[in-house]
Amino acid sequence: MKELHSFGWYAARIAPLMPKKAFKPVPSRLWGGLAYLLIVIGGFLAISLFELHPLLNFLIAIILGSSFAAMGFLGHEILHGTVVRKAWLRDLLGAIAFWPLSTGPALWRKWHNLTHHVHTQDEEKDPDAWPTFEKIAQKPFLKWVYKLPFSFRASFGFLSLAFQFTMHGLKMFRLYIKEFKPAKRPAVWTQLILPWATWITLLFIIGPVKWFFAFLLPLLIANFIVMSYIATNHRLNPLTPVNDPLVNSLTVTVPKWVDVLHFNFSYHTEHHLFPGMSPKYYPLVKKHIKSMWPERYHEMPLTRALAALRKTPRVYFKQSDLVDPFAGKAFGSLGNGLDAANIKPRKINMENKH
Repeated sequence: MKELHSFGWYAARIAPLMPKKAFKPVPSRLWGGLAYLLIVIGGFLAISLFELHPLLNFLIAIILGSSFAAMGFLGHEILHGTVVRKAWLRDLLGAIAFWPLSTGPALWRKWHNLTHHVHTQDEEKDPDAWPTFEKIAQKPFLKWVYKLPFSFRASFGFLSLAFQFTMHGLKMFRLYIKEFKPAKRPAVWTQLILPWATWITLLFIIGPVKWFFAFLLPLLIANFIVMSYIATNHRLNPLTPVNDPLVNSLTVTVPKWVDVLHFNFSYHTEHHLFPGMSPKYYPLVKKHIKSMWPERYHEMPLTRALAALRKTPRVYFKQSDLVDPFAGKAFGSLGNGLDAANIKPRKINMENKH
């Protein structure tokens, strides 16, 4: 593995090259959020008030799901403090943006800002990092799961993107709720319960069929869109003992119009260097990274990253290998032999490695 540097090491070298306005909040980003909020309200009303053809309901559901995802991307941005700085307003706007995904601002900041960003790809401390072979070997159920055929696991893993964000969010709630001070726990519980109460109430108001098109199907679509990015952010990269974003993070590329719709969420390495900077300026950060460290920077089209994710297992061995442990196959990670355009496994002896 290459010599590792902290995210601060890189940021200190790029920051002087950035314009001063890049480090200020950009409240104009809220106009995009307002547009998505109006689209969501309009979609709810159309499905709820009219007896539309199922195909039209399906098309509206796709628009709603895309809007749910985009609101989540903006919520992520808001809760990093890059849109507004006042804490109460940041949390209020972040809660609204994350409402369709039912993720509260306090939990998100604890899980994502304060833990994932600080300990990215640390095998013990990052709540989003995938397990090592040693951990799999210690858990009988996981050992059984990973003995299933790789093709089955890979197909299920790809389809599970449609509910992974929701399920992982609930897991994070269970993991972190006890770490909040007792006085703050009721607010964290409220931020979890209120969105779900909204969606369950909507079910009783409009009935299960319309609810499927108005919320459940859009939620699955939003999960898939959001996780298509999140799953490729780090899962092809190695685990690292030092939080080095140029080693442990991947920027994906999408058409410019998609970046506009998704608030530049594709610029993930840039985000880990400057989480407190508006993504509006990430293209400039990318330009400087590629100028200064072109050999370390990882980027690829989102479609290629998803295909590589589908073809490689999600178990780490010696931090830099992705292994299918009980089939005895290993793949390098990005920067460690993985060629996303030509993925080939090598045989490895996993016996007595734990």
